[in-house]
Amino acid sequence: MGAGVIQKEGGKRRRRGGARTRPMSEINVTPFVDVMLVLLIIFMVAAPLLTVGVPVELPKTAAGALHADQEEPLTVTITGAGAVQIQTTDVARDQLVVRLRAIAAERASDQVFLRADGAVPYAQVMEVMGALNAGGFSNIGLVTDIGGPTLDGEGQ
Repeated sequence: MGAGVIQKEGGKRRRRGGARTRPMSEINVTPFVDVMLVLLIIFMVAAPLLTVGVPVELPKTAAGALHADQEEPLTVTITGAGAVQIQTTDVARDQLVVRLRAIAAERASDQVFLRADGAVPYAQVMEVMGALNAGGFSNIGLVTDIGGPTLDGEGQ
């Protein structure tokens, strides 16, 4: 990133004392571009590793996304095998309400996101929703994937 020197004349013949040079005042952006490309590659490789979660086959709907609060959202997941998890911790069904009450006492928000595998029966999802309500969470958001049927007769 040093400044180069540009000769005023063509450079074929030099005068003894009369040849004046002026400093090159252009910015060399090549090192900047190199650093940005390296950072881009690092973030492209690291971004998929940042999403940690339980693999669940969510049903698809035409519903829009919910707005997120400043607090990290509490997520309860029902896996395809019927296991219940709070964030990424397995919880026995008989301990679910007790754990939820303890968590609700520490949180400012009563919002919780419920993720359920599409293969889970509706009755199990409603049982967990009842446990969420009994545990102190009345603002329950159901998490789905986008791109499902709109049910308005216009296709997907």
